[in-house]
Amino acid sequence: MKGLNISPVMIGFILAIIGTALFSLKSIFIKLAYVEGLNADSVLMLRMALALPIYLVVLIWLMRAQTPSKILSSRLLKIIFLGFIGYYLSSWLDLKGLEMISAQLERLTLFTYPFMVALLGAMFFKTPLTRKIILALLIAYSGLWIVFSQELTLSGDQVPLGTLLVFLAALSFSLYVLFGKKVIHEVGSLWFTSIAMAVSSFFVLIHFAAVGDFSTLSITPLAWVWLVLLAIFSTVIPSFMISEAIARIGPAQTGIVGILGPIVTMGLAIYVLNEPFTLWHGLGMVLVISGVALLMVKKIK
Repeated sequence: MKGLNISPVMIGFILAIIGTALFSLKSIFIKLAYVEGLNADSVLMLRMALALPIYLVVLIWLMRAQTPSKILSSRLLKIIFLGFIGYYLSSWLDLKGLEMISAQLERLTLFTYPFMVALLGAMFFKTPLTRKIILALLIAYSGLWIVFSQELTLSGDQVPLGTLLVFLAALSFSLYVLFGKKVIHEVGSLWFTSIAMAVSSFFVLIHFAAVGDFSTLSITPLAWVWLVLLAIFSTVIPSFMISEAIARIGPAQTGIVGILGPIVTMGLAIYVLNEPFTLWHGLGMVLVISGVALLMVKKIK
């Protein structure tokens, strides 16, 4: 990378942007799976069941390549807890909310987590809220609020509950991002992500075994396509990218870059799912892009 003159900060932003874009496909794949007759519990279970073998393979490779450190052993319970709140609890709340609201509104609500990360970091870890971060947040979130308000006027009676569930998912994920930063630095992003995601997969399987019925699952060939794409390109790959981005540029910057996610989701929701798009949606998108552009120009040199 030295020959290309790419700084670690730049690499972190690139990983955050690509990881965010891939995560943004998640809502689309899930909505398409719902069209094929699946519900939130079954989609979550199948998603993590498909992803689990990959995380286990990475873990086996890591254990063969290097002996787990004492630090890793001492942080294992914390990693398990972070896996629980970050990719089990947050994912379940998100998918349940997505049953009730549009992909656009879900993505906008979920991506309030950068604001939560920044505020919680300032409250509990004394992470500075610089003027450039505050200005970027104000510009971007004014755009998100415009689109959020517009979407509320176009949806039905289930919007408040669906939005609340996704909001709680965002809160859960923001805690994962914030408290995961130190652990990622201590044990490495590959170890952390593999263990956290494997743990969350087991929690998901246990959850479905308790509330679902494997014998009643009916999965169409097209549903399998969406599930495989969801598991690989919207779960496994971006999970490693986002963890490494957090390690390189921190949770606040990773979270703010993450507000690009709604833009990607909105475009795909309009094109693939035929969701409505208005002038207010367009104005909100411009403000969001402007906020992120301000952050990038100020941060990356």
